[in-house]
Amino acid sequence: MTYPNTLIFVDFPSDNPEASAVFYQEVFGWEVEPRPAGVFHRVVPGQNFQTDDGSQGPTGNLHMGIHNVANARPHPEPEGVEPRSLSTNGRTVRVWILVSDDDSSAAIMERALARGATELWRNHYWAEFNGFNDAFMDPWGNTIILWTKGGDNPQIPDGYTSE
Repeated sequence: MTYPNTLIFVDFPSDNPEASAVFYQEVFGWEVEPRPAGVFHRVVPGQNFQTDDGSQGPTGNLHMGIHNVANARPHPEPEGVEPRSLSTNGRTVRVWILVSDDDSSAAIMERALARGATELWRNHYWAEFNGFNDAFMDPWGNTIILWTKGGDNPQIPDGYTSE
């Protein structure tokens, strides 16, 4: 059996990578490395994946990036290619973030909204994947879905929507 192709990176488009870096540092506490500043920023979102006992396992986290839509790098042409603006006429990237046990969707939503994000929804349960979720759009148009595991026999609170 061959080894499958492996996802290694997802980029957030932004017309201001420095501001995006600050946003994600403040909302999620992520480390963001300008590589190079203003062009591309690598996002290091947390530690290794946890094992069942809560300790860090051998599998490293997945990294993300923030790229400048004015000249998305890498590209063979030094000046890049069109388009050079954010997508404003439809959906963009949807990123799912597992909420850590020492944080909450409500707290993350408040931090995001205070920094210019737009609330998309709150208090929803998706039975297919047994998770509670809330979502916001960052100031650059990317959808962030916050995911909290439902656990064994999840109790759906009053006022939650579900599917």
